[in-house]
Amino acid sequence: MFGYTEEQIAQFGLTVGVSAFMLYMLFIILQLAKESKAGRFGTFVLLLGLGFGMVGFAAKGIIKYFIAGSGG
Repeated sequence: MFGYTEEQIAQFGLTVGVSAFMLYMLFIILQLAKESKAGRFGTFVLLLGLGFGMVGFAAKGIIKYFIAGSGG
């Protein structure tokens, strides 16, 4: 489709689509903290607890980038 392979489209969807979804999830977490009047520590706990999976996903991409860069 448009000169791209299925693998390239899937990679684009994974990086851009999931990244956009993660930013939206961050917005939801911050909105939840604001509406619940969690304060600074409560907001930190919400971001730590609910955002930990997002950090893992981002770390996976960074680790893959450095491993692929150093091996080639």
